[in-house]
Amino acid sequence: MELLHAAGIRSAGETPEPGTVTRTSLEADLANANARAARLPARVQQLENRLSRHLGNQAWSESGLGSPAGTEELRQTIIQLEQRNIELAQALEERQAELDAARAANRDLTRALNQRG
Repeated sequence: MELLHAAGIRSAGETPEPGTVTRTSLEADLANANARAARLPARVQQLENRLSRHLGNQAWSESGLGSPAGTEELRQTIIQLEQRNIELAQALEERQAELDAARAANRDLTRALNQRG
């Protein structure tokens, strides 16, 4: 206890003077430090994993084995072109149906004219 008093540390029962360190404050500091120390390994692991993923992605792209940087943009273009192709195919089918109907009407008119004449 004498060492604590000599260091300016008061026991829990005494009223501390402003700016003095108490046993309670030291215990709180120790608990906070222990909690922080317990969280640090998880944070280090998280950062190591991020670094590993980043370095792996970098090595993959530098090796030439990875996909080019604009892959997502190219995929979007492909999707748009495929959709446009579907629309054009539908329009072509509609025009073909109209043409077939016009040809049939033309044949009927030609047949009707030929039967009159």
